[in-house]
Amino acid sequence: MLRIAVPNKGSLSGPASAMLHEAGYRQRKESKELVTVDPDNEVEFFYLRPKDIAIYVSSGKLDIGITGQDLLIDSNANAEAILPLGFARSTFRFASRPGAVKDLADLAGKTIATSYEGIVGKYLAERGVDASVVHLDGAVETAIELGVAEAIADVVETGTSLRNAGLEVFGDPIMKSEACVVRRKGAAEDDPKVQQFLRRLQGVLVARSYVMMDYDCRAEHLEKAVALTPGLESPTVSPLHNEGWVAVRAMVPTKDAQRIMDDLYALGARAILTTAIHACRL
Repeated sequence: MLRIAVPNKGSLSGPASAMLHEAGYRQRKESKELVTVDPDNEVEFFYLRPKDIAIYVSSGKLDIGITGQDLLIDSNANAEAILPLGFARSTFRFASRPGAVKDLADLAGKTIATSYEGIVGKYLAERGVDASVVHLDGAVETAIELGVAEAIADVVETGTSLRNAGLEVFGDPIMKSEACVVRRKGAAEDDPKVQQFLRRLQGVLVARSYVMMDYDCRAEHLEKAVALTPGLESPTVSPLHNEGWVAVRAMVPTKDAQRIMDDLYALGARAILTTAIHACRL
């Protein structure tokens, strides 16, 4: 039975469980449940602290897990990311009081407060910056005001929290992160159970990114229409009862669907429909 670690709380938990449900796996009904068995799919899910998942996977006690790329790197565990999942995206930046630190070199000899000392320590070491890193579990913005550090390193989305604390970002982003599937380094890459699990999640990612588009168009306009909707390999084209008309079906990116419908209509296509894709294998 495949043993999989899933985040039990935080921003990773809900989206991870939703994706697993879309992939056809049974998920826990209550947040207090620590283990869920899905006998139909021969999978056992363990709900763990997101920060611990990479460590459990690297130990070999669990086969794979879902966690953040940032948490994977910060843990320094013997594990690797094998599939990005497209949610829980974040960017890590340095910040300080305006004008106090202008670039990375100015951090030499200073103290940096962060909840991710593994990431920050590695980043500084790779760039030859000798600075002290102090770990805080949260609210790192107050570290500068209280004199604990001269700079901080934290997740930055809009920057509103930093501005409210009288801080501003400087330098290049430390890293960009998103949720991912992780496994122990050196684990068999061709494990059929793991590969099936990955195919299911990849199917969910594609289904979320594409819609199925159907439309009718005149045969003389088919080549131009197909250029707008090439599909993944090629679209399906069928003759209609009315002579000179064909029906076309193709997958198109969700983000482009409305524009493509406009272009098809201008070309003379009619009965243009889009339908959601709930699952797929490519």
